[in-house]
Amino acid sequence: MADALPNQPSGSQKWMLTASKAKKQLLEKAQASPPQRIADGVWLIRGGFPSKTMNVYLIEDEREVTIFDAGIHAMAPAIAEAGARMGGIRRVVLGHSHADHRGSAPALGAPIYCHPAERADAEGDGGDHYFDIAKLPPHARFLIPHLLQMWDGGPVDIAGTVTEGDEIAGFRVVEIPGHAPGMIALWRESDRMALTSDCFYTLNPTTGLKGHPRLPHAAFNLDTEAARASISKIAALEPASVWPGHADPLTSDVRRQLEKAAATT
Repeated sequence: MADALPNQPSGSQKWMLTASKAKKQLLEKAQASPPQRIADGVWLIRGGFPSKTMNVYLIEDEREVTIFDAGIHAMAPAIAEAGARMGGIRRVVLGHSHADHRGSAPALGAPIYCHPAERADAEGDGGDHYFDIAKLPPHARFLIPHLLQMWDGGPVDIAGTVTEGDEIAGFRVVEIPGHAPGMIALWRESDRMALTSDCFYTLNPTTGLKGHPRLPHAAFNLDTEAARASISKIAALEPASVWPGHADPLTSDVRRQLEKAAATT
């Protein structure tokens, strides 16, 4: 007796499969934008529904890409697709380990690096143990912890660490602790460009409103005074552009804006 042919989907089943695939693609597009070239060899993916204020940077690196900061878990498909189109993801470098910066990292299938002082939190609770949610306004004390859980991809396995002065894809590591114990920025002298993770905010995390640069919210800082000093450290580099972990960059009068943020916010 001849082997029976495998069951084939009916017309209605094919329609359902097509609709399901289309819905999945729409949801993924809602969570992340296509890569945007922002400088020579540097691309930005903006993610998070609906306002896309999570920033993930792709840096061209020997025919592959290095990812700097990994955004939230829902951004993983878009980052993976962009990385594959650009030759593959060579490595993921975490600016720091909070849930909205390590979120997609476990799903990207690439070695993950961070600062030695950030390793325990990257492989653990993402810094949750030093958050002081009581410092948030009442409405945010309920909402933000739930968002952090939703954004997180969970603990990561750290393949290696990076420290001050290390070279990464044409950038130099700059240590900027305060918001997190081992937070780092990437600095490129040739065009005076800085990728700064959460060194400063251009977004109020409790309202979603964008605005002037300011200190990261005290509810999420390990050491707010150290965070203030780290903003001053970046300002002293006299960058031409500074690209943060959330929302919009600073591209004019950068040093003055950062010095003002360090002194007055």
